[in-house]
Amino acid sequence: MPYAELHCLSNFTFLRGASHPEELVARAAELGYRALAITDECSLSGVVKAHVAAREHGLQLIIGSEFRLDDGLTLVLLAPQRRAYAELSALITLARRRSPKGEYALSLRDFEFNARHCLVIWSATAPGTEQLLRQGEALRRLFAQRLWLGVAMLLHGDEQLRYLQLHGIARQLDIPMLACGNVHMHVASRKPLADLLCAIRLNTPVQQLGTRLAPNAEQHLRPLEALRRLYPEALLEQGVVIAGRCHFSLDELRYEYPEEVVPAGTTPDAWLRELSLAGARKRWPQGVPQSVQSLLEKELALIGELAYACYFLTVHDIVEFARNAGILCQGRGSAANSAVCYCLFITEVDPARSSLLFERFISKERNEPPDIDVDFEHERREEVIQYIYRKYTRERAALAATLITYRARSAVRDVGRALGFDALFVEQLARSLSWWDRHSDLSRRFEEAKLAGASDLAAHFMRLVNEILGFPRHLSQHVGGFVIARGALSAMVPIENAAMPERTVIQWDKNDIEALGLLKVDILALGMLSAIRRSFE
Repeated sequence: MPYAELHCLSNFTFLRGASHPEELVARAAELGYRALAITDECSLSGVVKAHVAAREHGLQLIIGSEFRLDDGLTLVLLAPQRRAYAELSALITLARRRSPKGEYALSLRDFEFNARHCLVIWSATAPGTEQLLRQGEALRRLFAQRLWLGVAMLLHGDEQLRYLQLHGIARQLDIPMLACGNVHMHVASRKPLADLLCAIRLNTPVQQLGTRLAPNAEQHLRPLEALRRLYPEALLEQGVVIAGRCHFSLDELRYEYPEEVVPAGTTPDAWLRELSLAGARKRWPQGVPQSVQSLLEKELALIGELAYACYFLTVHDIVEFARNAGILCQGRGSAANSAVCYCLFITEVDPARSSLLFERFISKERNEPPDIDVDFEHERREEVIQYIYRKYTRERAALAATLITYRARSAVRDVGRALGFDALFVEQLARSLSWWDRHSDLSRRFEEAKLAGASDLAAHFMRLVNEILGFPRHLSQHVGGFVIARGALSAMVPIENAAMPERTVIQWDKNDIEALGLLKVDILALGMLSAIRRSFE
């Protein structure tokens, strides 16, 4: 009997999930699962990493998200096709944008006009039958044939009575039942780490959590034999049926740059050519060298073939705004190998006087999107950022995210606090570490602190520190990488508020963007440009 797990949290449900997306995918493939859904709480932050891993392992990945509603309901939404994925991403954006950073808010009313093509799993948590019936009736009216009642058999003491209660409600309301594991980790041995994450999240030592901890380690990806012993066959079959309805893949995402930068009546390629040749005439008023003309033709042909013209035009538009506003700016990096960038006044490396290697910037063989970094005066970069928001709106432009992960010091501090170690000792140990310390360095530091072999608790401390290293803690904003879309950006990736006022970020970092072949514009700040500006004054 095949199985598809459709309720699974990764460690991108920060401080709840205890496994990386890649670990979950690899384990599901190893166990012979038909499909795996990554359903992080109000987040798609981990799906690109899961997508890459699923492609490597030949496993069907289903994209979804878990939501804990203000009404006390817990729902899992799955995206069976591209339209549903856009709805799911937009719903996450709605929930995040109306709330402070790191939080979200949704009620059942929000689903009346949103996520109409998503499949819905109801994870029933209310204790009383009457309350469950009221909730089920409301969900049935709202989602009709798109609704399932998820059942998690986790070897709790009252599980059989609970199953009979849910079975009666499902039969009374005509809602099909589905086997779901409510998975938080890929293997049972991650249970101590899951407990630790709970302690960190609740800011309470593990020893004091009591019943707030899961009573066992069953919330992991379990072998098919174990699932057959726990669930009726019909409930296992439903997961495979749902997986058969899900065909969406992140490979379907097609990124389109905005067209405002192209005047009516022309094409992006034609307009880029016109601007480049006009810029060349300004650069060489006495006549454009033949070598430069050849370079321009070569570059423009490749840019047209790879459909990157709108990207160059967007960067040109931003640089032109800055120059018109009197903001010093300068392109750098591999873009300096481009004669087109020089003629658009993005960079300042003269192709007539330097030997440029355009293939270092754009190469058809590498199949990597171009990356143009532009430095602006750090004191006035915010003007450029707000110009982008004004021109393209916050529905179409946002900063890329940066993933903040546990490093040596933060791991020691949080683990030590959660295990109840003396605060002064933990702080001294953390300060003895550097952010670049490796696992071997940590072991040496623990030995110097006389922790190694001191006690079972000390060994537990060391083991958990090593396990949590590299775990995501939260999303921050990239130093300046902007993603700008032709249509609603939230149809591609969720957008949320940054900690800084007037900033919004997408839920993917630069590695995710590169993995999907998306383009970003790097709007960077350089203090030296501000110093140069002040010297002119």
